[in-house]
Amino acid sequence: MKLHSLKPAEGSTKKVKRLGRGEASGHGGTSTKGNKGAQSRTGYKRKFAHEGGQMPIQRRIPKRGFKNNNRIEFKVFNLGQIEQIIEKYGITDFSLETLYINGLVGKTDKVKILGNGELKTKIGFKVNAVSEKAKAAIEAAGGTVEILN
Repeated sequence: MKLHSLKPAEGSTKKVKRLGRGEASGHGGTSTKGNKGAQSRTGYKRKFAHEGGQMPIQRRIPKRGFKNNNRIEFKVFNLGQIEQIIEKYGITDFSLETLYINGLVGKTDKVKILGNGELKTKIGFKVNAVSEKAKAAIEAAGGTVEILN
């Protein structure tokens, strides 16, 4: 094998289409871009969502609703659910780490405890938010509540 005899593998390379190199090339004149107009010019970019003069879909459909960017989404647990979770998973403290380990919440989820149902077990809570009713029920059962930021 010699350096002058090296060639790329068969079919791995293609000839470049040389646009605008004279009429004899077959790609001269308008260089395969049709006749005149914005689309034949350099720097042309089609407008986003342009539908050729038809009213675009984002303008045909009416505006609706409001999305509050400052809303804080909580993963909510009621006291009745907590009782079942304690029995099922054998949890000794109800914290974000134990919930994440057991696959009940995501890593960045915030947890709030609500007061629907009964809590009979004495357990410590380390969560982001607690309702007044839930806090009273937890403390009545002998548990503690620590609110995290």
